[in-house]
Amino acid sequence: MKKNNARGSLIGSIIVIVMLLIAAVFGSDDGSFFTSQASNDPTIEQVEGLENITIYTGSDCISQIPNDNSLRLYCLDVGQGDSILIVNQGKTMLIDASINEMGSTVVKYLKDLGITKIDYLVGTHPHEDHIGGFDNVIREFDIGTIYMPKKASNTKTFEEVLDAIKAKNLKVTAPTIGTKFSIGDANCEVMAIQNDAEDTNETSIVIQMECNNTKYLFTGDANYNVENSRAWEEVDVLKVGHHGSRTSTTKKFLDQVKPKIALISVGKDNSYGHPTEDTLKRLNNIGSKIYRTDENGTILIVEKK
Repeated sequence: MKKNNARGSLIGSIIVIVMLLIAAVFGSDDGSFFTSQASNDPTIEQVEGLENITIYTGSDCISQIPNDNSLRLYCLDVGQGDSILIVNQGKTMLIDASINEMGSTVVKYLKDLGITKIDYLVGTHPHEDHIGGFDNVIREFDIGTIYMPKKASNTKTFEEVLDAIKAKNLKVTAPTIGTKFSIGDANCEVMAIQNDAEDTNETSIVIQMECNNTKYLFTGDANYNVENSRAWEEVDVLKVGHHGSRTSTTKKFLDQVKPKIALISVGKDNSYGHPTEDTLKRLNNIGSKIYRTDENGTILIVEKK
C-alpha cells in the first residue's frame, strides 16, 4: 500500500512539474494555461484574390505606424459615424471624423498612430455623424487641404467646424467631379459630388483611390441617386454608403463595383437598424467579405508594395 502511495506521489509530482513548464512557456501572468495572446490582439486575415493585402481588426490596430512603404487604411471604430484614415509614404488623408462626442477619440487614435499632419481633410457632407469631430482635429493637427461640398448647414456642429477653420486661417475647397490628388503614390479622384442637391446625403464627396492596381471607393452617405448618376469601375475595397442603410448599395451599383471587401462603419445596436439585412444580403450575393466596426472594432487594411 505504501509502495502505491509513493508511486502516486511521484506521478503527481511529475504532472505538477509538467504543468508548471507549460505555464512558463504558454501561460499568462495570472497563471492561466495556453493563453498565447492577449484578448485585444488584432485578428489577422487575408482575402482571396488580394494577396498583397492583409486585414487586421481589433483595438491593437491602433499603434505607432512603422516607417515602411505600405499603404494603410484605418476604418476607425467611432460608433454611429464615419472616420477613415489613409496613410501612405508619409502622407495622410482623413475622411470624416464621426460625431461631436467622438472628436476626442479620433484625435487620440491619430496621436497614438503618430500622426502630426493631415494632408487632406475630407468632410464628405455636413452631417454631424461625419464632421462632428472636425473641430477637434483641426485644432490639434497641422492641416493641409480641406475638401467639403458647397452645402451649408445651420447646425451648431457646422458652425463649430467653420469657427475652427477660421481660427487657424484655413480655407475650404469644394472639389468637382474629376478633381485629382495624391496620397504618396496613391492616386485619388473625385467621382461624385452634387453641391446643389436638396438631400444633404447626395452632396457626399465620393473618392476613388488607386494604388498598385488596387482600387478603393469611399462613398460617404451617397444614396441610390448618386449611385445611378454615373457608371462605376470595379473596385477591390468599398466603404459602404450610409452605414449600410437601405438607401444605398443597390444591386445595380454592386453589379458594377463588385468589391471583394466591404467596410461598414456603424454603431453597435444603433437605433437606425444599420446595416440592413437587405444590404448585407446584396453584399453577400456578390461574394464581398464584410467587415463592420460594430463587430470587428477598428479595421486596418495594409497593402504591401
